[in-house]
Amino acid sequence: MPLRDFDRQLLDRCLKHEPGSWIEFVDRYMGLIYHVINHVAYARSVTLSAADVEDICAEIMLRLVDDDYAILRRFKGQSSLPTYLTVITRRICVKQLVKRQREASLGHARAHRAVVMAEDEEDLAEPIASAEEVEVMLRQLSGREAEVVRLYHLSSLNYRQIGKQLGIPENSVGPILATARRKLREAAEERSR
Repeated sequence: MPLRDFDRQLLDRCLKHEPGSWIEFVDRYMGLIYHVINHVAYARSVTLSAADVEDICAEIMLRLVDDDYAILRRFKGQSSLPTYLTVITRRICVKQLVKRQREASLGHARAHRAVVMAEDEEDLAEPIASAEEVEVMLRQLSGREAEVVRLYHLSSLNYRQIGKQLGIPENSVGPILATARRKLREAAEERSR
């Protein structure tokens, strides 16, 4: 299927950073991205929670905007834009699922709080120290990023609730969260060097 004029114009507007173009792009293709994520997970017999799907979607959106839309700039127009996005989404999704399965098999998966709760009072100081460390790390983020991280990870709100509380589009929460996570990862790597 050839590239449609509407898709070409929307892509050109995004690459030129025209106001509102990215929001229109996300509105148009977010459903496709979610569908591909769910299909890939189903095909690989992987059960994903809603939060997992949102995290993978956020990673995909982050990759699309990384390096000034490098992935979108590489699109040659030899197929339809939805076909290209399906292939890109599938590749990123498969990599994310493999990474998650590898981490789980190595024991890096998130443990339930009940499993790691301390039995003696000495161990109860650990969550407090961790909370203090989290606050120090959050100070390295912009106000919006820090607030999104707090609401998602500390208050356990979903993307819709965060968007509503902060007055931002729901579909921008994932990319903000992914950017914040990347910054925190890079800061942690710097500290460990």
